[in-house]
Amino acid sequence: MAAKRRKKQQTIKIEPKRAKNLSPGTVSYTGKKHTLVTQLDIIDYSKEHYDRFETNAIQDAFKYEDSNHITWINVNGLSDTDAIITLGDHFELHPLIQEDIVTTHQRPKIDEYDDYLFLVFKMLHYNENEFLTTEHVSMVMGKDYVLTFQEAEGDVFDDLRERLVHGKGRIRSAGADYLMFAILDAVVDNYFTVIEFLSNKVELLEDKLFDDKGNYHITEEIQELKKEILKIRRAVLPLREVINRLEKIETPLIEERTNKYIRDLYDHIIQVNESVEIYRDMIWGLMDMYMTTISNKMNEVMKVLTIMASIFIPLTFMAGIYGMNFENMPELHFQYGYYYLWAAMIIVFVGMLWYFKRKKWL
Repeated sequence: MAAKRRKKQQTIKIEPKRAKNLSPGTVSYTGKKHTLVTQLDIIDYSKEHYDRFETNAIQDAFKYEDSNHITWINVNGLSDTDAIITLGDHFELHPLIQEDIVTTHQRPKIDEYDDYLFLVFKMLHYNENEFLTTEHVSMVMGKDYVLTFQEAEGDVFDDLRERLVHGKGRIRSAGADYLMFAILDAVVDNYFTVIEFLSNKVELLEDKLFDDKGNYHITEEIQELKKEILKIRRAVLPLREVINRLEKIETPLIEERTNKYIRDLYDHIIQVNESVEIYRDMIWGLMDMYMTTISNKMNEVMKVLTIMASIFIPLTFMAGIYGMNFENMPELHFQYGYYYLWAAMIIVFVGMLWYFKRKKWL
């Protein structure tokens, strides 16, 4: 049997994950959301003009390069690296930028170039199964254009597109720098939604901890919450540094009036980060709370058993004394000795119950 177990253990192999040793600037997609066709959602607008259309042809985006309007090109799907290279080469993006666009494990960051800014951040949301998903998003902001790259369809920019359609606010009269701010603002606002959902999950889990019903999977739920809060923290904490640096960058691409909005955005990301840290501490304390609850329940059980044992110890002693087979025991010859013993045992039993009640042990 032991030999079979050893043989079975020998057949289990864990292959370590290894990063591809590629030369810098090599565009190689590292994500899991593969799409057959890269889709482009193009919005070209100004104060008096608005145009939007979707296409699968990268070349359709080239005609907006010399436009006098602001152009937002949103790319869905990063697995077609040839399309990313074609678009990147047309907008003269550095090869390292093109590499970072399709490298999904990138940490949120900002890089400053002469003609554009490059940002990487994470978009978070809970799906229909209440599972936290993280999506890698890259953004390039030039003089009169903004490029955004997403792994797959679906994002948090619907309200922003609605404002562009109806010309709400100052977005249609502002430049590409304000569009960059609006995109970041939509992502950060969605962080608040994620935090609120996480808060509800923490509260429900706390209720389960104090539920008298047996929750045998509570430790697994706590571990899942720990993983979720770590994902959120990895997305939020570096983005705070990105926005802080964005506020201090001296570049003609960002107008002074837009800096005021960026400073407000920095306040929002600080608030999100503080909430994340609060719920991180709460989740870390849930396991201690669970272990304390289990310990209290065990102490209650041990308390009852100890009291029962304390009551029956003197009764067992009395029964043991008169259970001995000595002939010279005068009490054995009493006519009502049996009843006397029962009366003494009952008096001891009731007296100990009264004593424990008085001590508030019961």
